[in-house]
Amino acid sequence: MLDGVFFSHAIAWLIGAMTVCAAGLTFAALFSLGRSGYRKD
Repeated sequence: MLDGVFFSHAIAWLIGAMTVCAAGLTFAALFSLGRSGYRKD
């Protein structure tokens, strides 16, 4: 079960998930920073 093909696929999925999460969090952070910059409370 834990052969090279499964291991490479697991690493690829892990990197892909991390990339998607990082991109989403970065977009949310930049969006919130941009929105807070426009408000003059």
